[in-house]
Amino acid sequence: MARVLALSSHVVRGSIGLQAIGAALRGLGHEVWALPTILLSNHPGHLRSGGVATPADRIDAMIDALEANGWLGEIDAVITGYLPSVAHVAAAVRSVQRVKIARPDVMFLCDPVLGDDPKGLYITADAAAALRDSLVPSADILTPNRFELAWLTGRTIASTAEAIAAAGELRATTVIATSVPATLGNIANICVTDAEPLIVEVPRLDHVPHGTGDYLSGLYLGHFLAGANADAALRSATSGVAAAIAASAGRDELVLG
Repeated sequence: MARVLALSSHVVRGSIGLQAIGAALRGLGHEVWALPTILLSNHPGHLRSGGVATPADRIDAMIDALEANGWLGEIDAVITGYLPSVAHVAAAVRSVQRVKIARPDVMFLCDPVLGDDPKGLYITADAAAALRDSLVPSADILTPNRFELAWLTGRTIASTAEAIAAAGELRATTVIATSVPATLGNIANICVTDAEPLIVEVPRLDHVPHGTGDYLSGLYLGHFLAGANADAALRSATSGVAAAIAASAGRDELVLG
C-alpha cells in the first residue's frame, strides 16, 4: 500500500477530480490524502453548478499542518489535477517541493488539466501557462489528453506518431498521452518512456461520462505504485476505464463502485 497526496477538485455529485482519483487508488489498496483545490456541487458542464475555490493560502496552511505533525515524509506519491488559477498552480508547486524535501524519492504524477476537444482551454490562459512553465517540468509522470499535449508543446497532433514526437519533448520520465486519433476511428492511449512507445487503441465513443481522465490517471498511478511497469500500468488503467464506461451506460456521470 502507498500513501498518495492528491490535489484536485471535489464534487458533491459525480465522479470527477478527487472522487475519481480516490476511487481508483483506494480500489487498488492505496491510502489517499485528498486535498481539494475547489469544492463544487457537480461537474460545471451541467446546466448549473455552484461552489467555491479553496484559497491558495489555505492549501499552504494544510500542508503546514501535515508537515508540523511530521507526516509529509510518509507520502509515497503526489498527484495533481484541476488547479483553477495561477495561485493554485503556485500552491501545488510549493506542495510538491515540500513533500520532496521530506521524501526525496516521492513520485509525482501531474495530470495537466487545461482543456479538451472541442471546447479548448477551460482554465485561464495565465493559469495554463503557469502550469506549463512551473509544474509540468517537475513531474515524473504526465497524463495529458490530445488537446493538452498539443497545447503544452505547441505542436499539431492528429496521429499517434505526432503524439509520440510531442511527448518526447517533455521532461517527464513517462508521458501517458490519451484520446489521440488512431486507426479506423479508434483513439489511443500512448505510453512514452525511454523504451519503445506502447500504443493501446480503444473504440471512439460518441459519449463518455465526465471523469474518465481523472480515473485513468488514478488507475495508472495506482498500478504503477503496486509494482507494474509503465506499459502494464497503462494496459490495466485503460481496461479499467473501459469497464467503468460500460458500467455507466446511460448515465451522465461515471459510476465507480
